[in-house]
Amino acid sequence: MLLVLAALCSIGWKYQQYLEQPWTRDGQVRAQVIQITPRVTGPIVAMHVNDNAEVQSGDTLFEIDPRTYEAALKQAEANLAQAKSKLKKAQDDAKRGKSLHRREPGALSQSTLIKLDNAVEAADAGVMVAKAALEQVSLNLAFTQVKAPADGFVTNLTLRTGSQVVANQPSVALVDRNSFWIEAFFKETDIKDVTAGAKAVVTLMTYPDQPLEARVESIGYGIAHKDGSTGVELLPNVNPNFQWIRLAQRIPVRIKLDKVPDDIQLRVGTSASVMIIKTAQDV
Repeated sequence: MLLVLAALCSIGWKYQQYLEQPWTRDGQVRAQVIQITPRVTGPIVAMHVNDNAEVQSGDTLFEIDPRTYEAALKQAEANLAQAKSKLKKAQDDAKRGKSLHRREPGALSQSTLIKLDNAVEAADAGVMVAKAALEQVSLNLAFTQVKAPADGFVTNLTLRTGSQVVANQPSVALVDRNSFWIEAFFKETDIKDVTAGAKAVVTLMTYPDQPLEARVESIGYGIAHKDGSTGVELLPNVNPNFQWIRLAQRIPVRIKLDKVPDDIQLRVGTSASVMIIKTAQDV
């Protein structure tokens, strides 16, 4: 009898703790996944990383064949030299015309002088265009070296030397190592008193014996609702439900870990349990 009473007391205490400190097993590790997107098109001539490799910001991930862009750079340099030569000729012609006009007024018509000035302006604009083209080509050549924009982990790498990459199409996934958080789903009835900054405890399924201290970073302001969405023949979708059962909706809560020990490796998509501490004596 005493054992039964003790068990009931224990269950009651646990239930009270659950009411005061909401808990869920419906949590997952999340992180920002950067889609590495080449800025130029071409075949890969060198791979500098392997699948699941850890990289630092600025590390070269792979190289695109630069020969096309090197040739374009030489062409742009030649175009700039040609534009500068045209500018110098236009300036010299304008200088000689004005000098002649000063020595022999009326030797050149006013329209001719204006044309000489216009030719200088046009040649000057040509130099600016050539410089811009050279800068663009130089950037394209630099873009053949595809680098990591942040510290992180390369994942699901399928590229190989010889693979063709296309400009502005994602080719590599990079998990930002400094962006991990926990996304936990709590019943709407459990979070009415929860605010950003509340203390939380996270237990990763991968490391069940190492609870981690955390804080509530934010609480979601909305979830998708299927009822009323457009279905077949433009009619609304309405899911059947039981009138005598009213289930609480689950709201996403973003949890920020205070500190992650060196011996724990967070991985996107892995499971986590989260408990939010609401009682004053535990904060």
